[in-house]
Amino acid sequence: MPNILVTNDDGVHADSICVLAAALDDLGSVTVVAPERNWSASGHPKTLHKPLRLAPISWPDGRRVYACSGAPSDCVALAILGAPYTPNSSSPHLAAGEPRDAYDLVVSGVNDNFNLGCDVLYSGTVAAAMESLVMGVPSLALSTGSVEGFEIADSDAWQNAARYARTLAAAALNRPLPPQTMLNVNVPRRPADRIHGLRYTFLGRRIYGDVLVARDDPWGKPYYWIGGEVPTGIADAGSDFGAIESGYVSVSPLGIDLTRHEVLADLAADPWALPN
Repeated sequence: MPNILVTNDDGVHADSICVLAAALDDLGSVTVVAPERNWSASGHPKTLHKPLRLAPISWPDGRRVYACSGAPSDCVALAILGAPYTPNSSSPHLAAGEPRDAYDLVVSGVNDNFNLGCDVLYSGTVAAAMESLVMGVPSLALSTGSVEGFEIADSDAWQNAARYARTLAAAALNRPLPPQTMLNVNVPRRPADRIHGLRYTFLGRRIYGDVLVARDDPWGKPYYWIGGEVPTGIADAGSDFGAIESGYVSVSPLGIDLTRHEVLADLAADPWALPN
């Protein structure tokens, strides 16, 4: 039976992760390790300067899960490395180079906002899935967001996303993804019968309208917020934004290699002048 790890960045008490875990139950043995609080837009931290703790808790449905004091990426690292374990038992630590095969798939989500374009650089949801790749386990990241002209209940949005998560997880378990590959999945908040299916996409162009908001505290010292307009995106054909705008679920294959290989080849053929 496959072993599936479920996590998120909205926190272990988010309704969306409960729905996601339940949707995956019939595919294998599901373990939930998720942050004890919200870590949205946290990026990909690795906690090294303080201990991490796991606390077993029970969800309303009776499922026993683990709340982690660290970031989403920490949740994945702890679980794949062998946590939780019983105090005073033999060490769960893996030797260097030992295969980390406790989990067959990691599923992160469901995030309560799209992760499109360069959102993936900020997203704790995607970071958890990326941490899984670093540790040699394929993964999915699930997000859902609002679209113009449609309004559905949160519970319906979670169910829609969870159904697609189950479909893609089953496919990934049956036909493993290529090494160091994750799927970034975005589901539009439409009624289920108004979602037209899946499209495989590249990361599109996100447009942020960030502005600096400066204030003085009661002691006259400045502090700052990063504010601005709701970000938009360019719905290019074949992009994740284009799929969402057309009423499709966007599925983007991502990896940890950020190298621009076409530029690397150009530099090798005609290198820039290097300083003396």
